[in-house]
Amino acid sequence: MKKLRGAERRSHGAHADPAAPAIAVSGLRVVRGGNVVLPGIDLTVPTGRLVGLLGPSGSGKTTLMRAIVGVQIVEAGTVEVLGLPAGDPRLRHEVGYVTQAPSVYPDLTVAENLTYFATLVGTGADDVDRVLAAVDLTTNARRRVSSLSGGELSRVSLAAALLGAPRLLVLDEPTVGLDPVLRRDLWSLFTRLVADGVTILVSSHVMDEAVRCERLLLMRDGRLLADETLPELLERTGAADVEQAFLTLVDGAAR
Repeated sequence: MKKLRGAERRSHGAHADPAAPAIAVSGLRVVRGGNVVLPGIDLTVPTGRLVGLLGPSGSGKTTLMRAIVGVQIVEAGTVEVLGLPAGDPRLRHEVGYVTQAPSVYPDLTVAENLTYFATLVGTGADDVDRVLAAVDLTTNARRRVSSLSGGELSRVSLAAALLGAPRLLVLDEPTVGLDPVLRRDLWSLFTRLVADGVTILVSSHVMDEAVRCERLLLMRDGRLLADETLPELLERTGAADVEQAFLTLVDGAAR
């Protein structure tokens, strides 16, 4: 996969504060269908870091991510992204969001999908070529999306999110169901993007992916159990790995 050059990045954020954290969440409370999904989350994601949001299915990760990108109705609290309120129109070209379900058109080719999305964000053919190379799909550009494998489909969604060179990527379970080689390649791409100045918040329920992250947010039942680096987490819990540390925190919260 191709390294993204810093000179290729565009600056859309004239109104965003470059000194602000990438994400600042305070007292976030979300209620859905009468059930409290997030009872009051507080967290900060520093700029230019690869941060893992880990926890089992149903822990509230997707709801938190939806709040961060501004598509979730919240009952209380604040969410700021790049120094602006989540969902602010000025963030439209600053934030790339990849959902668990593919957000591309199956009846179009890979290139046709990306050309359409490039038009929406105001870029052109050069940007399409750039993201195709970044996710290693250049040779598949003329294939219809409906003919792609699950891993290739995931990479098309990621390529669409990379259009316009956003400063923040919010990725919801991007490696789920992928084989080890594809998972390795995607994590390598994430690392290169962060080296190029992008902030990435990536969710996973696979605990061993924690070792690839610079900072960890561990969630369970809508609550934040940890917000620290992996070495800090292991030292605090006395655990040998992140899975054991997570279980230690769960047992401690149950007492």
